[in-house]
Amino acid sequence: MTTITVTTPVKPAARTSASSVVADTFIMSKRNLRRISRTPQLVAFSSVLPISFTLMFRYVFGGSIRIPHITYVDYLIPTMLVLATLFGATTAIAMAVDMNGGMIDRFRSLPIARSAVLAGRTVADLARNALVALLVLAVGALLGFRFHNGFAPAVAGYGLVLAFSYAMSWEMAWIGMKARDAETAQIAAFLPVFIMVFAGAGFVPIRDMPGWLQAFAHVQPISVTINAVRALTQGGAVYHALWQSLAWIVGILAVFVPLAVAEYRKV
Repeated sequence: MTTITVTTPVKPAARTSASSVVADTFIMSKRNLRRISRTPQLVAFSSVLPISFTLMFRYVFGGSIRIPHITYVDYLIPTMLVLATLFGATTAIAMAVDMNGGMIDRFRSLPIARSAVLAGRTVADLARNALVALLVLAVGALLGFRFHNGFAPAVAGYGLVLAFSYAMSWEMAWIGMKARDAETAQIAAFLPVFIMVFAGAGFVPIRDMPGWLQAFAHVQPISVTINAVRALTQGGAVYHALWQSLAWIVGILAVFVPLAVAEYRKV
């Protein structure tokens, strides 16, 4: 009598050392950047849309909105910097596509650090957002945008935009894995962004809003980050908005990095 032994393939153990995590994250970042460069629609979505918004608000609404002591283009560009990087952070869609396409299952079968897949995705989005933000600044300069608060605060404002976009990328990664399809992920990720941009300090002063909306606009993360970037680039009281924005960044990372990693381990 012949005995047939069936063996179950052993899943390779994930690497956990710090050097392995860094190396795996670097490899995954290169993979994602290469994929972005080969997907023109992603590049177009993250660059053309914010530039179109900038031109529309500058020339359609800029003539009718008056902001004391500041030109409307100087008021507008900090908003578009934050909005452009949030448009660029398509992490939710990318994670949903990778799940449906079987890429996440392939990654999970490799002996790589579990967090490297997510970190590589968010780092790649950060690199793309850095370029998109520079493009928005270049367009803003052509429209008349200028820094009025010195070089160091301008660099700090640019860094704050990227830090906020990086934190939001982790939230979007979690949304993408929860949604599990690109269409749902897109709605779930970007609808709250639109609401907070328009119900905040993005395009008009908060003081012109109804009282009940002002209470929300003064504390929500996108609004306080825009205010902080605006103060850094144009001058004015910056500390209150800056510390609020930094607190939101730390809080978002503290919540959504563990949630995203835990969700990745479940899928």
